[in-house]
Amino acid sequence: MYQDLEWSIPVSGPELFITFDDGPIPEITPRVLEILKAYNAKATFFCIGENVRKHPEIYRQILEEGHRTGNHTQHHINGWKTNKINYLRQSLLCSHYVQSDLFRPPYGRISRAQAKALKSRFRIIMWDVLSMDYDKRISREKCLDNVVKNAGPGSIIVFHDSHKAADNMLHALPAMLDHFSKKGFRFNAIP
Repeated sequence: MYQDLEWSIPVSGPELFITFDDGPIPEITPRVLEILKAYNAKATFFCIGENVRKHPEIYRQILEEGHRTGNHTQHHINGWKTNKINYLRQSLLCSHYVQSDLFRPPYGRISRAQAKALKSRFRIIMWDVLSMDYDKRISREKCLDNVVKNAGPGSIIVFHDSHKAADNMLHALPAMLDHFSKKGFRFNAIP
């Protein structure tokens, strides 16, 4: 299903693509940027337009530190519960704050009609590894295991720079960067 969306990136070596959804958030995103810098890692941040509007200085910091950004709609709407016109409107509103050709549907939920309409303007980036950092029912260690056991060359990994995910993500992110660094992996923004 949805095979024409991007679930991983073809690579010729040990390379991973870490992504963050839902920011920028003042208490969380700067900490993520510090961790990434410590590992010389670049990432892609799928930003909610409303969060960028409220925190433009953090959005600028993401870009100034060499990371990439993508559109995650203006208000984090669920594509399965939103008609095509309103979904497109939310995506275009976000484009006023996030200038990018990358788009990720919130919750990973997008209808075929929505995807078809957006593909003329965006590359729709999904994932092949979901950390589940937002799920309060799983431990920090399980969050880390979700990434370490499932990621491989070209994987697109999803973390969240949000309050809800912070505890799991801030544990798992540096541990996974350490794990894969020792295996010779590079961490790049989506090209």
